[in-house]
Amino acid sequence: MKTLSYKVMLLAWVFVFQASMHCLAAPQPPQDDVVTKPVRYADFGAVGDGKTDDFAAIAKAHAYANKHGRSVEADDKATYYIGGAAKTVAIQTSTDFGKARFVIDDRELEDITKSVFEVQSANVAFRPKGIASLTKGQPRLDVTLPSACVVVVTDDSVRRFIRRGLNVNSGKPQTDVFIVGPSGKVDPDTAIIWDFKQITDIVAYPIDTEQLTITGGHFTTIANQASSEYNYHERGIAIRRSNVLVTGLEHHVTGEGETGAPYRGFINIMRCSNVTVRDCVLTGRKTYRTIGRAGKPVSMGSYDINVNRAVNISFINCTQTNDINDRRYWGIMGSNYCKNLVFDGCTLSRFDAHMGVANATIRNSTLGHMGINAIGTGTLLIENTTIQSRRMINLRPDYGSTWQGRFIIRNCIFKPYNGTRQVRPVLIAGSNDGKHDFGYTCYMPESIKIEGLRIEDTNVPGDYEGPAIFGDFNHRFVDEDYEEDFSYIKTKRVRLSGVTTSSGKPIRLSENEVMFRGVQLEQIDGD
Repeated sequence: MKTLSYKVMLLAWVFVFQASMHCLAAPQPPQDDVVTKPVRYADFGAVGDGKTDDFAAIAKAHAYANKHGRSVEADDKATYYIGGAAKTVAIQTSTDFGKARFVIDDRELEDITKSVFEVQSANVAFRPKGIASLTKGQPRLDVTLPSACVVVVTDDSVRRFIRRGLNVNSGKPQTDVFIVGPSGKVDPDTAIIWDFKQITDIVAYPIDTEQLTITGGHFTTIANQASSEYNYHERGIAIRRSNVLVTGLEHHVTGEGETGAPYRGFINIMRCSNVTVRDCVLTGRKTYRTIGRAGKPVSMGSYDINVNRAVNISFINCTQTNDINDRRYWGIMGSNYCKNLVFDGCTLSRFDAHMGVANATIRNSTLGHMGINAIGTGTLLIENTTIQSRRMINLRPDYGSTWQGRFIIRNCIFKPYNGTRQVRPVLIAGSNDGKHDFGYTCYMPESIKIEGLRIEDTNVPGDYEGPAIFGDFNHRFVDEDYEEDFSYIKTKRVRLSGVTTSSGKPIRLSENEVMFRGVQLEQIDGD
C-alpha cells in the first residue's frame, strides 16, 4: 500500500510539472489585444491613392467597427476618394481621420439627400406614450424614461414662423426641443417655450453618456454644378448623436462654377445635444441667384455649418478658409429650433438663427460681413467680440424681427463693413410694420444692456449725426396715430456705459424717434 501511494504521488507531481511547463511554453496574448486596436480602412480594401473610389471600403470598415465596438483610424498618408454613390457611412465609434485627405466628388450624385458620414447613436429613438399636451415652462413630464433624452415635439395644427418677403411661405408646424431626465424632469436650461394644446408627434432621442470623438481629417468637396435652385445637398458629416466632440477637422471647397445647388451644411447637427466643434477650419460657399417663392430673384447660398432641433451646441476656436468679409460668399452658419448656441473664439462670416434660438452666446470672436442675424427668446450675450457687418445685430425681418428676452453687449467693437463702405452705423436693425401675422406675437428685446462698446464710424456720409441704437424698423410709423394690426412690443429699457465712437459723435436712440419714444434710455457715464 505504501509503494502504491508513493507511485500515485510521483505521477501527480509529474502531471503538475508538465502542466506548468506547458503554460510557460504557450503563447501569451499581446498587451494590445486585437479588440483594442483601431480598425483601418486599408484592412477593408481602401487604396487611398486619391483616384480609386474608397467609399464602399470606408463604409465596411465603420460597419465592422460599430459591430465590435472598436475605434477607427485613417492612414495619415492616404487620400481617400469618395464618389457619388447613394451611400452613407455610419459612425458609432470614435474616429481619428488624422492627417488623411478625403476628396468628396459631388459632380455626379445618385442621391443628393445622402450624407457622406453620419455620426449615430446605438440607442434607438422612441415615442413616449401618454403625453397629450404641454404648457410653456412646464417643469416635468408625466413619464419615466430609460435615460436622459432630447425630446422633439410638434403640433401640425399650429403654424409658426410664417415667413414674409421674397421667400414667403405659410409657416411651419409648431416645434420645440428640450432635454428630459429619466424621472421626467425638464432641464430648466432647455425650458419648453410653447403651449401645446395637442401633440401631433413626440420623439425621444436617448443621450449617450460617453463622448464620441471625431478627430482631424482634411476634406475637400468638389462642388456640384447643378442648376441654381433650392435643391439642398446633404453631402457632409451629419451628427445625429448627443455628446460628440469634433476637433481639428478642415473642410475646403473647389470647383464652384457659374451655377450650383445649395448645401445644407458640411457639419450638420440635428436632434441631439452637447455637441462641441473645436479648432476646425470650414469654408464659406459661393452665393448664387435664383427665383424665390414670391416669383422674384433672390440671393441663395449654402451653409458649411447647420444646426437644427438641437440644444447645447458650441463652436470653439473655429475659422474659415476664405475672407469673412468677402461678399461673394454666403454666411457660413444657419440654424433652426435650437437652444443654447455658443460661438467662442471663432472667426466666421455669420451667426444666424432662422426659426428661433433660445439663448445664444457669442464671445471672444470676430464676425464678418453677414454678422449676427437672429430671432428668438431668452438672452443674447455678446462679449469681447468684433462685428464687421453693416448692422451689429440684425433681427431677421422675414420672421418679424422678434426677440422675447434681453440683449447684453460687453466690451465689443462694432466696425461697420470693416470700414470699406460708407454707412450710417446702427446697432440693432430689423423691420416690422405690424401688418403681417408671423404666427406669434413679435417682441423687441425687453431690455438692452451695453457695457463697453467701441463704434468705429470712420466711413460715414457728410450729414452723419452719429450712430443709432435702433434702426428705422417701420418707416410708416411717423405719428402716434399709426395702428398695427399685429402688435410689435417695443423695448422698455436701454442701459449704456462705456460707449465711444471714432467720430466723437454721441450715440442716438433711433432713426425713428416716434416709434421708440417710449424707450427708457439710461447712460451711466454720459458717453
